Amino acid sequence: MNKILLLEDDLLLGETLVDLLEDEDFDVSHYPNGQDALDATFDKKFDLYLLDINVPQIDGLTLLKELREAKDNTPAIYLTSHKEKDKLIEGFKNGCDDFIKKPFDNDELIMRISSILRRTSPNKTECINNLCHDEVHKRILYNDEELELSQKEYKLLLLLMSHANSTVPKELILDELWSHNEGGSDGALRVYINRIKQLIPDITIQNIRAIGYKLVS
Repeated sequence: MNKILLLEDDLLLGETLVDLLEDEDFDVSHYPNGQDALDATFDKKFDLYLLDINVPQIDGLTLLKELREAKDNTPAIYLTSHKEKDKLIEGFKNGCDDFIKKPFDNDELIMRISSILRRTSPNKTECINNLCHDEVHKRILYNDEELELSQKEYKLLLLLMSHANSTVPKELILDELWSHNEGGSDGALRVYINRIKQLIPDITIQNIRAIGYKLVS
């Protein structure tokens, strides 16, 4: 879940934005003045800053300038009613990524936030040959196509990928895939292994007799 810092001194608008963004599965921390917002950046790690300009104590332009001088490169969007060209230029010089003018369309705001987060999110895809795990979206791709996996198949394949070229003991796999109440078995495990082998025919999964399974890269 992406974490957003919202700097907005209009409490009603701030509450409205918090509700809007949380409905979109963002984790939002709202601050009514620049000093509180600045203090929060020392305690928490955010994925995006949404900053009003005219706020008490530390204005939005100065806040972002101080953050950039402190080597904080978190992407930032200004939410502002300012129309003056010099304010827009100053904002970009201070390191903002985008402006959206008040009043704004909610769908446009969500679209701009999502676009910036897509561009700035770190690459969290790990690949073994043509088999890749997309950590952000919790999926596994084979030849750039998403595999249709059950929850247990996903866990099993991810476990094998995480220990590529090493034997994963059957006991460990059974503990990971089944709770004590479910009672997994060697036979059930073989069914999942065979199903995965069919989905990724170019990838070798070896049965290490009486020990476990190994994905070979």
